[in-house]
Amino acid sequence: MEIYLVRHTSVDVPFGYTYGQTDVELNDTFEEEAEDVKKNLAGLVFDNVWCSPLTRCVRLADYCGYPNAIRDERIKELNFGEWEMKSWHELNDDRSKSWFENWINMPAPGGESFNDQYKRVAVFLDEVRQGNYRRVCVFAHGGVLTNARIYAGEYSIEKAFENIPAYGEVIKLQF
Repeated sequence: MEIYLVRHTSVDVPFGYTYGQTDVELNDTFEEEAEDVKKNLAGLVFDNVWCSPLTRCVRLADYCGYPNAIRDERIKELNFGEWEMKSWHELNDDRSKSWFENWINMPAPGGESFNDQYKRVAVFLDEVRQGNYRRVCVFAHGGVLTNARIYAGEYSIEKAFENIPAYGEVIKLQF
């Protein structure tokens, strides 16, 4: 089975802000970036296509010719809870210090930990792999793609932040 993972295009959010599950706008360069993604997927036939329900993923799936992609909550970005749409510089209390020391297991206040996100992505991928598919596509977020690659054994969870995919990147996993 082949799983093609596609990260959404760049967002209109200042650098250094957490936007996780906030439904943010895309940059003005969307069509140019989306056209590159569409070219990277050209000629591929998918048995099924999923996308995060957040607009940045739905819009890219639509642009690439998959308006009926199945929306799945499990492939949303990390939930930063109270920290959504705050700059990393604003997060300088004891909770953020603890999170930075143990981001794998410690949830953001009112949100989730990276391990929480990994578990929901793994359940999604387990279900996809149980389907009778040869090739599928998933339009999602950097954290989801990173977790999928951890799930596939490409690297350990401790290396997650060293392996965040670029906006519009397409990654192929083989199972």
